[in-house]
Amino acid sequence: MPVMPGKTALLELLKQEGVRVMFGNPGTTELPLMDALAGDQAMRYVLALQEAPAMGMADGYAQASGQLACVNLHVAPGLGNAMGMLYDAQKAGAPIIVTAGQHEQRFNFTEPLLWADLPTIARPFVKWSAEVRQLSDLPRAIHRAAKTALAPPMGPVFLSLPGDILLDSGELDLGAPSRVARNMRGDAAAIAQAAAILARAQSPVIIAGDAVPQGDALGELVALAEALGAPVYDEGMASRAMFPSSHPLYRGAIVRLPAAIRGMLAQHDLLVSVGGDLFTLSLPGDVESLPEGMPVVHLDTDPWELAKNYAEQVSILGEPKVTLPELTEAVLAARSAQEATRAAARLEHAKAEGVASLGKLHAMAEAAASRHPIHPLALMQAIGRVLPPEAVVIDETISSGTGLRRFLKSDDAQSFFGLRGGGIGWGLPAAIGAQIALPDRPVVALIGDGSALYTIQGLWTAARENLRMVFVIINNSSYRILKQRTNAMKAIAAQTDTYVGMDLDKPKVDFLKVARGFGLTAHRASTLADVQDQLKHALRHDGPTLIDVEVDRSWKPV
Repeated sequence: MPVMPGKTALLELLKQEGVRVMFGNPGTTELPLMDALAGDQAMRYVLALQEAPAMGMADGYAQASGQLACVNLHVAPGLGNAMGMLYDAQKAGAPIIVTAGQHEQRFNFTEPLLWADLPTIARPFVKWSAEVRQLSDLPRAIHRAAKTALAPPMGPVFLSLPGDILLDSGELDLGAPSRVARNMRGDAAAIAQAAAILARAQSPVIIAGDAVPQGDALGELVALAEALGAPVYDEGMASRAMFPSSHPLYRGAIVRLPAAIRGMLAQHDLLVSVGGDLFTLSLPGDVESLPEGMPVVHLDTDPWELAKNYAEQVSILGEPKVTLPELTEAVLAARSAQEATRAAARLEHAKAEGVASLGKLHAMAEAAASRHPIHPLALMQAIGRVLPPEAVVIDETISSGTGLRRFLKSDDAQSFFGLRGGGIGWGLPAAIGAQIALPDRPVVALIGDGSALYTIQGLWTAARENLRMVFVIINNSSYRILKQRTNAMKAIAAQTDTYVGMDLDKPKVDFLKVARGFGLTAHRASTLADVQDQLKHALRHDGPTLIDVEVDRSWKPV
């Protein structure tokens, strides 16, 4: 067995697992690793100015590439800084090895500066959390971490790496990677049972979730939806393109409020969930989201999500990529000629409804196109008309993105990424990670001004890496969604028209100066024509560009 130091072994083990990019922000406990990187030409180190952006970049990279990502943090404060973005990565199922440098073990009992029990801190937000206590365990730890992160359901894992482990040398058997096979077919009996229910349905509806794009199963879901003649909605917090946006059966994301979900479902007699959560809500309500007695058929890669909140007629544990074709074939075989005729008619009707609803949305946007400041709906339409089909959109518009996915040409699994966990500040660094993962596709980040300010220092990394990408700041100088929800309480704030801590205008942030200070090209757009012209130019620019778009600050219901 070769003799090597732990710091060298760590890099070799990560490369065995396919890692070629490491995101991080170093401190003293990471110095052995940084020393090893100085002599390694195969590992790309992407420097962030704080751990939250580093974590968000790793998340975006993992989701966009579909590969294992790695991020290195600095002891307890660094891990603490990253926790909000780690939560988002957990919710999105991003396969990431999260590491943090730890003090040398010989004096940790004295609780030195910045020390803490790191695995315990990380544990609630990862699939597995541990500290490497001896050099001989390092290969096993890295291989176990990689296997666990990539096993369905995917998600981040955490390893604490004490300095002495990285500095020590010894004989090491580096071992080899292992993978849990992903193409798990659903139970045949459950598929047959589900097919019988689907064949009889008069008005089915589908909710699609992360498992579809993670398994590259958009085509398979289209086949099922067309066989059923069923409209398709994204789960409420859609982190990916779950269904081709150009397809007339697509309806966008469900609203995260119980009464709205119930109202939509009441029009149907069967709910089919393909990897969709049932349901992640923003606020409680006076009614249950699922109408009483509504049958549910649910396919997912995560057993925890199956029948988590509601009884289900059939719960199938399996990958959509391999299970959906069998389910679709079984549905076609199970139904009678009369049922097949009804399904064909239902398909044509649902397609016509989809075309009509999209036309209505376009008409609403066009009616708002002359408003000044720019109306968010008209802005989303204008952006959708400019972006090329190969564009990758990162969405953290929060309250301004109504209609966005329906206006976009996002038909493949890597074309769209959204804020799955809800912890704001994710979009700006995630877009950087996505651009590094997909260097041949234009990446456009649509970020609310409040969200952008959480991780604004990520812009420096985009400039440092000279990434050809665009950041569009949707600027309403406020936390608009908080005003909306506070107003809905109909209490003191609504009665006095006083909204504390929700305005960002005294002083108003000058995003152009901020972006230029970080090394970006920056422009301000005050009209839709400005937006489209600047976006076209930015997509051709060799380097990152920020476009600050002032939008209508209105937030009260009309």
